[in-house]
Amino acid sequence: MRWFDSRSDRFVWQTFLDTPPEEHDYESSRFVVIPVPYDGTTSFRTGARYGPAAIIDASRHLEDFDIELGIDPSTQGIFTLPEIVPDASGPRAVIEQVCDAVGQALDDGTTPVVLGGEHTVTIGAVSAAATRFPDLSVLYLDAHADSRDSFMGTRWGHASVARRVSELCPLVAVGIRSMSMEEYEFAQSTESANEVTVHTWPPHTSLPHTQTSSAESEAELISTVHDSLTKQVYISVDLDVLDPSIMPAVGTPEPGGMSWWEIVRLLKAVTSSRKIVGFDVVELSPEEGPVACSSTAARLVYKIMGYMVFGER
Repeated sequence: MRWFDSRSDRFVWQTFLDTPPEEHDYESSRFVVIPVPYDGTTSFRTGARYGPAAIIDASRHLEDFDIELGIDPSTQGIFTLPEIVPDASGPRAVIEQVCDAVGQALDDGTTPVVLGGEHTVTIGAVSAAATRFPDLSVLYLDAHADSRDSFMGTRWGHASVARRVSELCPLVAVGIRSMSMEEYEFAQSTESANEVTVHTWPPHTSLPHTQTSSAESEAELISTVHDSLTKQVYISVDLDVLDPSIMPAVGTPEPGGMSWWEIVRLLKAVTSSRKIVGFDVVELSPEEGPVACSSTAARLVYKIMGYMVFGER
């Protein structure tokens, strides 16, 4: 026995939930946390590179027991990888790094949990999942459409994530309340290789002249989103989908977003009847808001884990 094993409460381990070495085993863990501190294509406020560390640090103060579900999801095992050092040669290289890490986690039978960093990391995660799950779709929670074909000279930046993901598998976007003319026209077209469904926020609004119908209530929206997803789902959460009143610590805040209970009700409904192959929580810029934002992000990560465990039971 190593000398510190019996004194684990005297150390900070820099793992999700501050899991000590004797409980931190890759082989037996259900979830693998993959921190990716990258914000190389950010166009407004930088700082998302500090998001993964802030989420992990905040998770130290979470209770392992989930009062809503009546279970301790951490008993399934949560392993935290060291931070990926982003390849400075460009976003394509970072996407490949994430694809490799997520692919390895999936091949090992675990559930990858990617912590961004900017939303670009999602392209790598979905690329890995799409090659392993032929019936994959993506639930994409974001304030922005992210469907420009290119932006600031690259097709692989944060403003093109949903566009690139839609080239890999069907995509259902929820929470959208900001888009460019190009993105508006893309939402109306059948240009993508896979089906793209865009749900603007709040639920009773819709894009005129598009194929996307308006849900009249939150319950109707949840039902519609649920039915639009395939049996195998990857979840991507850009924290700016939340209202800035509870999540100001993002690079591009947009007023009028989802509340805490609105987002968790949707996530609970989806995880209860779909196989969640992996998920990410991205775009936390901790220096742009109070420490409560990092705690909210950490709680959301753990809540999704809990819903997955509870749904399978």
